[in-house]
Amino acid sequence: MKVTITKQCMGDRNCNELCADVFEYDEDQLISTIKMDEIPEHLQKIVQQAADECGADAIIIEE
Repeated sequence: MKVTITKQCMGDRNCNELCADVFEYDEDQLISTIKMDEIPEHLQKIVQQAADECGADAIIIEE
């Protein structure tokens, strides 16, 4: 699984709170970013939850 965050990110940090292992907040750009290229299997369910709960629909998942 690969994840990207689009420019639609509002920086509400919900994804960061759900899964700090994958998402981090960029204080300079005021958006969340992805820490890794491939999401390990044990984190995929929580990353999917973060995408589902993203108010801006800014988290894109590629299987």
